[in-house]
Amino acid sequence: MANGLRFKTAGDLFTACPAIARDMRTLPTEQESIAFCRELLAGRVPEEAITFCAYLLPERAAVWWAHECLSHLTELFDGTDQELLARVGDWVGEPDNPRHRAAVSAVAAIPPTTPVGWIALAAGWRDNGSAMAATMAPALQPFPAQPFPAAHAVNAGILAGLARVALADRFAVLSAFVEMGIQMAEIEARQSADAY
Repeated sequence: MANGLRFKTAGDLFTACPAIARDMRTLPTEQESIAFCRELLAGRVPEEAITFCAYLLPERAAVWWAHECLSHLTELFDGTDQELLARVGDWVGEPDNPRHRAAVSAVAAIPPTTPVGWIALAAGWRDNGSAMAATMAPALQPFPAQPFPAAHAVNAGILAGLARVALADRFAVLSAFVEMGIQMAEIEARQSADAY
């Protein structure tokens, strides 16, 4: 399965995307990516497994994964965020639909203040790339210039959502999110292998 991953080892991911080192402190190894991710989950800072998955997944898949994670937390969000989450879900299903693209782009131009706002930003960055840089708030300007800005926003959104979960439940929810990300990476790997 690992051969189909876009980054076979953790070292491959860190080499291709040095920006990940700004979001996590664990140093990469030449360990297979999925095994490395599971080791992060069992490690001292299990939240880094979320970060690793955000960068491991292709951008659209990462946004979908984030949408699915936050969909499990909807009782923690207000009506506006629930509506926004539905818009992101529409975009993931049909990213080329002009109506969905316009809805996500409009929301992504607003600085994120909630977990769902970060996910909308990730979708907007994925959709519009550097074209969005000109519309971003000055505090967010450095992110579009770095590689993989959508991964950074996915990471921020999921971790911000996780921070709203009761402490007693947090590790169980974190583990479920990471397992979902790993499954998504394995699906992406199978699809890549089938394409060749």
